[in-house]
Amino acid sequence: MAKEVIRVEPLSTYLERVKAPASVVTRHGDTIYVSGLPPFDPTTGEVAKVSIERQTELVLEQLKLCVETAGSSLEKVLKCNVYCTAADKFAAVNAIYARYFPHQPPARIFVCVPQWFAPFDIEIDCIAAV
Repeated sequence: MAKEVIRVEPLSTYLERVKAPASVVTRHGDTIYVSGLPPFDPTTGEVAKVSIERQTELVLEQLKLCVETAGSSLEKVLKCNVYCTAADKFAAVNAIYARYFPHQPPARIFVCVPQWFAPFDIEIDCIAAV
């Protein structure tokens, strides 16, 4: 069974524009893998310079778009990796995250990273069943 790259617009075009050597979503069999993405604002086509709460919403909306485009849903997400620039943002991120995964949330890790290539604070990637 071959790996399938799934385009998700406008995110795939954004990655191409910034020359990121990554696919937004890949699928192998009944499993999809969603790349971590910055808080991309689909209206402006740029990374949003907003509060951590809004950044988290934008990232989770992207995640939702990605899994749905690949034929899955947030309910079928098995594992999330949350990367954030500071531990003191943990509670704010959790408050938003819980809205997207209110029942039987996926396995998860919260990792602090020093900084990104642009002024944003969070990325979330995931693995989901189809």
